[in-house]
Amino acid sequence: MTEGMREKAQEKTTLVLGGTGKTGRRVAERLTARGLPVRVGSRSGEPPFDWDDPATWEPVLRNVESAYVAYQPDLAFPGAAAAIRSFSELAVRSGARRLVLLSGRGEEEAAISERAVRDSGAEWTILRASWFSQNFSEHFLLEPVLGGEVAFPAAAVAEPFVDVEDIADVAVAALTEDGHVGRLYELTGRRLLTFAEATAEIAEATGREVRYVPVTPEQYASALVEYDVPADYAKLLTELFARVLDGRNAHLADGVQRALGREPRDFADYARDTAATGVWDGGR
Repeated sequence: MTEGMREKAQEKTTLVLGGTGKTGRRVAERLTARGLPVRVGSRSGEPPFDWDDPATWEPVLRNVESAYVAYQPDLAFPGAAAAIRSFSELAVRSGARRLVLLSGRGEEEAAISERAVRDSGAEWTILRASWFSQNFSEHFLLEPVLGGEVAFPAAAVAEPFVDVEDIADVAVAALTEDGHVGRLYELTGRRLLTFAEATAEIAEATGREVRYVPVTPEQYASALVEYDVPADYAKLLTELFARVLDGRNAHLADGVQRALGREPRDFADYARDTAATGVWDGGR
């Protein structure tokens, strides 16, 4: 075995939880492109990982030196903080040195999970992100955009939408560089936009008619139930939206600049680039 091969064999793995999701997939792709060993933590992974099944946690942590921790469905949901604490403690006992947690901006419950990671004994970095731009193209707002009407309970509240490409860049920096240990980064975009303004920018980028329709949380929860979303889940989700979209996050933060030394991507760039992929064409 050559010296280079020996070093490669001894190189430990980075675990990416939620590795098939919006942020995790991009983090895994970036690490792989650098030639670093990556293990994707998901139900379909090998070995599989499931937040609801602690028996799956130890196998994915074998030979892991660092981990990107993204919890599903959200850190605001019941049981999340306890799971994050248990996983973080197990990760450190298993030999993981560094943990990078994806957290939610303006979520009181998420702060409990942040403390759990900080108290774990690991080298930690917290990424406290605002609303993802990609929710309009890779998640639950895609179908409404395709239908030309985004009905959502955000009223006229402004949000500093953050591009998940920026989140992934910050996460990779925190996982691979030493200058981010012990840092909490609030990640936002460069502008405040209401949902009506964001929808209008998508309409302009696509050349399609897409409009925003404000609804109450109760109306939105009822609509989710009509689409076969369990009533308890719909209630938790709409309660979360009501809290974080009450104006508490209607200000910009400099986390992207502090972590990467550059400005975050603008929502207009996201809308233009996403429109070019054809995901919003709606079968035209």
